[in-house]
Amino acid sequence: MDVFYMKRLVLLVCTTLLFFLQGNQEASAQGTADPDINSKAAVLMDSKSGAVLFTKNGDKKMYPASLTKMATAIYAIEHGNLDDTVTVGENALKVEGTRVYLNEGEKVPLKKLLQGMLINSGNDAAVAIAEHLDGSLKQFSDSLNQYLKDELHTKNTHFVNPHGLFSKDHYTTANDLGLILNHAMQNREFKEIFSTKELPWKGEAWDTTIYSHHRMVKGEVPYKWVTGGKTGFVDQSKQTLATTASNGKIDLTAIVLKNDFKREIYKDTIKLLDFGFAHYQTVPLAHTEVFIHAGKSFRPVEDVYVTQPLKEGMRKVDSSGLLSIRNSSGETVQELQLEEIVNEHQIEPAQEISETADESGLLQGNPLFITVVVFAAMAVWTLNRNLRRSRRKRHPLR
Repeated sequence: MDVFYMKRLVLLVCTTLLFFLQGNQEASAQGTADPDINSKAAVLMDSKSGAVLFTKNGDKKMYPASLTKMATAIYAIEHGNLDDTVTVGENALKVEGTRVYLNEGEKVPLKKLLQGMLINSGNDAAVAIAEHLDGSLKQFSDSLNQYLKDELHTKNTHFVNPHGLFSKDHYTTANDLGLILNHAMQNREFKEIFSTKELPWKGEAWDTTIYSHHRMVKGEVPYKWVTGGKTGFVDQSKQTLATTASNGKIDLTAIVLKNDFKREIYKDTIKLLDFGFAHYQTVPLAHTEVFIHAGKSFRPVEDVYVTQPLKEGMRKVDSSGLLSIRNSSGETVQELQLEEIVNEHQIEPAQEISETADESGLLQGNPLFITVVVFAAMAVWTLNRNLRRSRRKRHPLR
């Protein structure tokens, strides 16, 4: 082939590949656009790392309705004995709303009451649990609020009852509910009840099968990766929904608050989950991994999980040891404070060193870019070989 045409071919193919590379990057950037959520407030979190992947009015005070029962449940599991026998008081019979039809004086295991509260959203079960644990609804609410603040680090939550029936002083936020559910999902008993689709129920006044009210858990709204859920509704809060899901690469927590229509709150939840699964993954970060910045060495205080983009993520550490994980647009996905290693003997031979000063910071290479580089190298090699052959023909050895 003529050298002139070879040069033109190399230039044409490389230009074409780079054009598609640019288009692929633009499509990727467009694909990371935040989901369009119609509900008044929402949050999407990595259930393991706690990273907030999307939020809308996440710190706005809202009425949670029966999503309150997630907090009641995990508090009861951690502070009670699931094998305890609870004697139902008269206040449980007086509460309004959804119930499991308990009788006064009926003796029910604490775990069964938790099942009735979470699966069938029984308000009477919630009252029986609260009075068993703390003697009165007032004392229960005080203890629950202190627990949520001190141990789960909620910031804008104040509950005055265990079930979520409306009170102007009973409020929380999407972000706080995400924290509560993330913590609860670390507990095996909670996860089991939260994921239950149906359960035989035999009580003194009610012999039936109870079903989860969450349509995605039941399969009425199909979504193969759902692992649990809780619904809520009162007039003032409208439709509320909490959902967990896992695809094997990341566990997600989705909270959606205040939508007029039940179908819309499920649509919003699916948008959130689709967004999370399409763009993020959870990876372990060992406390032995070392990061270097400006001559300083840092590492995690303990083994942790972090969230990073599936493609084109960046890890950067600043001079204070703050590790930032960012997406391809430079937006921070998660931050983690590392500890400085002041003694070189603290670094073990098996520890991994991550140099973070590289401005590209790419966690994963772009396959199309690599293809362009490889093709260009091969083309140059072929061009040089043809040039050498051409010279030999013009100046044969004598």
